[in-house]
Amino acid sequence: MIDRIRILFFLRSIKDKNRRISWLLPAIAALSLVLLQSRDGLCGRPDYTGLEGPYCSRYFQQHNCCPGRQDECSVPILGTLCYCDDFCRNRSADEDCCPDYYSHCLNEQAFSRPGDLHLGQCYHNGRTYLHGDTLKINCNHCKCSSLNGTSEILCEPSGTSRDRCVMDQEVIDRINILENPGWIARNYSELWGYTLNEAIKRKTGTLNPTLSMCHVHAAPFKRDYDVEDLPEEFDARHKWPGYIASVRDQGWCAASWAISTADVASDRFAIASEGAERVELSAQHLLSCNNRYQRACDGGYVDVAWTFVRKFGLTDEECYPWTGESDKCMLQRRRGTLSELNCRARNSQSYELRDEFYKTGPAFRVRTEHDMMHEIMLYGPVQATMRVYQDFFNYESGIYKHSILSEHYANDYHSVRIIGWGEEPSPFNGSPVKFWRVANSWGREWGEDGYFRILRGTNECEIESFALAVEAKTY
Repeated sequence: MIDRIRILFFLRSIKDKNRRISWLLPAIAALSLVLLQSRDGLCGRPDYTGLEGPYCSRYFQQHNCCPGRQDECSVPILGTLCYCDDFCRNRSADEDCCPDYYSHCLNEQAFSRPGDLHLGQCYHNGRTYLHGDTLKINCNHCKCSSLNGTSEILCEPSGTSRDRCVMDQEVIDRINILENPGWIARNYSELWGYTLNEAIKRKTGTLNPTLSMCHVHAAPFKRDYDVEDLPEEFDARHKWPGYIASVRDQGWCAASWAISTADVASDRFAIASEGAERVELSAQHLLSCNNRYQRACDGGYVDVAWTFVRKFGLTDEECYPWTGESDKCMLQRRRGTLSELNCRARNSQSYELRDEFYKTGPAFRVRTEHDMMHEIMLYGPVQATMRVYQDFFNYESGIYKHSILSEHYANDYHSVRIIGWGEEPSPFNGSPVKFWRVANSWGREWGEDGYFRILRGTNECEIESFALAVEAKTY
């Protein structure tokens, strides 16, 4: 019987859409009459098994539907309309009441066949969806569809690799169960519902680091150290307690280039001044005012950012707080003094007022693993740029190494702050695994309290290819 009812509604939908095709109407009426003559159920009503609803019950209170004839008292069904008014039984030669009209509006016993599939309905996460209803599952746009006698939720196919959902349970399971790479993946609810393309575009933000490195020179001094003197473990937060900037959250602004620059500069001012100038420099100042060659929340070049800090300097976070928006620069002049902005900061030891913007020397490259370790140990955290793959968004803890499969999907560059290093026994054979300890800019809820560890000495994700350091010009 369900096939007859489906044909009935299909015919009505044709009739509704083809009112000017008069030659079809006799055929429609004849076929409808044949269908109506083959009724079963209670009191000669059609057998609506599989189409029970909700229809009327979705929009109207029980026993309180629509009296008389009210054509607007209708509900979508299988591409046409069914009705919840008293006139539905007499509206035309074919009864067009909604399947749950009798049970919901008249409180009469509904006819059903146990075990029949509810055609025209889909179920997801405890909710019922009618044929044609749309919904969003993670980042996918889906629709309840009836095909080949069954109802199922169908989602739009991904056009490119960047249409993948950034949070994908299959990726998480593959990492934690199948690959077991030495780190743990998890789902982050704040990233749920976004595509990989959206996450890559808005959660990273560093443009072409290879081009940037062409404009940055080597260190202006010769390093003289013994590799054997470098400790197995180091954390800038322990050597300089209270001097190292806390983890920030860039939100959905692709500003890792600005945040990592401001934070490395902040760390180095505190360290170089021995705590006299502990300051949180303004990343928003860079984001809004360093607009030459830069794209604000659409990404930026780290070498251009450091050139801005060297030439013009930065103010502090209190004076120019973070908004995470591509706002117009609030400073009318690039050159000048902090007192002109009412942003003079006190030296924390001598209580002298700094009147100059916070400037650094030229940025320089730190090319090798050991040079990076030596630089961090003596002068503080360095800026690094790494390639971010899909699985990095899932990082919770452990020593990160990207999966080979993730290389096939969207990825891009992201700037971070390396604050130390260490070693940890391998969970597989007990041999030491070297890692960098790195501050990200995705907030404290991500990773290991906002930090992550990543393989050291193998240039994992190119993190050792683009390391930069600067000298702070203290007061």
